[in-house]
Amino acid sequence: MSTPSSLGNFIARLPKAELHVHHVGSASPRIVSELAERHPGTVPSDEDALRTFFEFRDFAHFIEVYLAVVDLVRTPEDIRYLTYEIGREMATGQGLRYAELTCTPYTSVLPHDEGRGMAIEAYTEAIEDARVAAERDFGLVLRWIYDIPGESGVPSADATLDFALHHRPDALVGFGLGGPEIGVPRAQFQPHFDAARAAGLRSVPHAGETTGPETIWHALLLLGAERIGHGTSAAQDPELLAHLAETGVPLEVCPSSNIATRAVATLEEHPIRAFRDAGVTVTVNSDDPPMFGTTLNREYEIAAGLLGLDEAGVADLARAGVRASFADEAVKTRILGEIDEYAAGK
Repeated sequence: MSTPSSLGNFIARLPKAELHVHHVGSASPRIVSELAERHPGTVPSDEDALRTFFEFRDFAHFIEVYLAVVDLVRTPEDIRYLTYEIGREMATGQGLRYAELTCTPYTSVLPHDEGRGMAIEAYTEAIEDARVAAERDFGLVLRWIYDIPGESGVPSADATLDFALHHRPDALVGFGLGGPEIGVPRAQFQPHFDAARAAGLRSVPHAGETTGPETIWHALLLLGAERIGHGTSAAQDPELLAHLAETGVPLEVCPSSNIATRAVATLEEHPIRAFRDAGVTVTVNSDDPPMFGTTLNREYEIAAGLLGLDEAGVADLARAGVRASFADEAVKTRILGEIDEYAAGK
């Protein structure tokens, strides 16, 4: 049997894919500090002060802080720096081979104040340039999910769909929906998801993080969800769990995020075991890791503890993440082979 320390070492070097991780939310204190130096204001540039800044009272406060960090990303140079440095940290610290970064171009492209905002062409060029460089320099394959910031309503959905359809970057694979769920009904975004899916993008909305199972049903039935972001409240509905298991729709589970935003009271109460026991496909993700004081490695350690997994079980979790990804088959085959080789030989 593995000891906690040996399992942690195994996880640290285990090849992985990550499916639920936000672009701006992946900025480490080092990266945020640099951006805050460039754009002084509400976000502290001191790394110790940043850790206090990232202590959230509730989900609404998390959104407030998140948007303050978003406001630091104002120029194409900021976008390029942020994206490349995220890639560096993912590849060199977390064993990541592939990641689908959820981007919210609406918040960077449309100007909110005089002089703010950049052209979508500049945004797209910046993320693509950083992506190509990250794969060349670190061996990390990055793909994009464009998501609608739900708090900004239908106008943001209209704009995000336009960005996805008419300014589509080469690596765009998915169309999502983030932000608050309470007071943001899923049905209003059905036409946008219909159009995105018709264009070949995959549907990956957040649902059931801070609301009940009905939001997950709406994501499935109205938005055609192929994966569910969080899906925490699915555990409250046995029929929904059975449906997820039968259809194979994976849940993107982010344990530390759920605790930090108070979506779940304690780790011991986290529903990941109920998901596993019901036969639902579970993937493990970090969401906004520096903001929640975590890493993908740490999320794997937490999941292993909650599910009682040994090294073989953890390797299976990593395989589930790869299989649930929207990577092309050649990339999936390569990473699965790396996992098998690593698990067999260590």
